[in-house]
Amino acid sequence: MNNQNIIDEGEITLTEKAGIRLKSILKGENKENHALRLNVTGGGCSGMSYNMSFDDSEEEYDKVFHSQGVKILCDLKSWLYLKDTKIDFSDDLLSGGFKINNPNAEKTCSCGTSFSA
Repeated sequence: MNNQNIIDEGEITLTEKAGIRLKSILKGENKENHALRLNVTGGGCSGMSYNMSFDDSEEEYDKVFHSQGVKILCDLKSWLYLKDTKIDFSDDLLSGGFKINNPNAEKTCSCGTSFSA
């Protein structure tokens, strides 16, 4: 059994709205064979920033999740900060876009793109 596919505790999931929007983007960009990659990097006004991208390759130590018909990849280091995170989507004109609801974040910035843990 391949250890990279074992989900220990904590997943990364999508709401139904986020899943619909991501599948629409993947189809529109002709990347239906890609996965959503979520990771964390240093920086941002709260110390750490979220990054979302599309990736067609799975790295050796990636955590792999499936939610709402979308494959989600997360490197092991980022996953330590992203356990039990849920990604939502809002089409609100003023504050729309993807929203990352991270229960591990002790503090988030007002824009929602960075956090501290």
